Amino acid sequence: MAPPSTHLAAGVLTSEAKDAESHKETYEQLAQVVSSTYEAAASGIVMDFHRHPDGWYTALPVMVGALVAHRHFEARDTDVLVATIPKSGTTWIKALLYAVAHRTVDRSSILQQLTSHNSHHLVPSLETQVYTKERIPDLGVLPAPRLFGTHIPAQSLPPSVAASGCKVVYLSRDPKDCFVSLWHFMNMLTPMDIDEALGMFCDGVSLFGTFWDHVLSYWRWHVERPDQVLFLTYKELTADTLGQLRRLAEFIGRPFTPEEKGTGVDKDIVEACAMKNMVKQEVNQTGTTEMTEIPMPNEIFFRRGVVGDWSNYLTLEMGQKVDEITKHKFKGSGLMLPKEV
Repeated sequence: MAPPSTHLAAGVLTSEAKDAESHKETYEQLAQVVSSTYEAAASGIVMDFHRHPDGWYTALPVMVGALVAHRHFEARDTDVLVATIPKSGTTWIKALLYAVAHRTVDRSSILQQLTSHNSHHLVPSLETQVYTKERIPDLGVLPAPRLFGTHIPAQSLPPSVAASGCKVVYLSRDPKDCFVSLWHFMNMLTPMDIDEALGMFCDGVSLFGTFWDHVLSYWRWHVERPDQVLFLTYKELTADTLGQLRRLAEFIGRPFTPEEKGTGVDKDIVEACAMKNMVKQEVNQTGTTEMTEIPMPNEIFFRRGVVGDWSNYLTLEMGQKVDEITKHKFKGSGLMLPKEV
């Protein structure tokens, strides 16, 4: 079984040979729109942010990718979309989803895919891997179920996602842990004072933020359409990975059979996708994954993955500041993220 990127590349070649010039024009047009009409904001890293009309921020090429996806992505009812705000466990949930969706009687096949490919390679992001390099690929070549990832807030997704009824899996995380993980990640690009970074995070000048609005956009969709949107939390996934994996499998229409449970197929997937095991794989130590035309070392997608790690970096006052915002933002929504410590 070839990974999705192999099929995607074949579709891209066909598409580029036929429509390369018009695709280039689309990207150039949207880049001009973003550059000239979207508010720019200092990001603290190499490239400034631009503010989407829906209120969230990201860098120019990623914003363009999101807009191209909005215009051209046609979801199918058999698709599954993994949505997160950055540094919420994206690499982990993608691996779990891929394994659940593509498992076969021969479990060695799926385990081999997990050990030889980074999960971002297996479940590509719409805005940074699919719609990039001035291409609009023919996704019709991909077999069902097609699996994609995204950081785009719910209100800015391609209209076909909601209309198609395709499944959406959202993974949320405590905002303090999410921030600390994001801060470490950004520091690999440009060193940044943690106080300054937290101020920007709380103000919503953050990748695909405001954090709280992002989470609420998917939470409200889940409340309205629980059959279409599965809402998971990082703490619950950490505390009961097997139970949440079974819940995920049920949601996408591929529940584990009694025979699979009896032979430990689900437990094998949990073990193969465990952080301690994925980080040891050669592909994640030496390989790269291209994100918006930039080869990113796979090792940067892994840090500690520990619940409550924020307490090692934030003062009590800083933590309380985030908690107060969370309490205010989530008031009346019915959403209460599990406390991380």
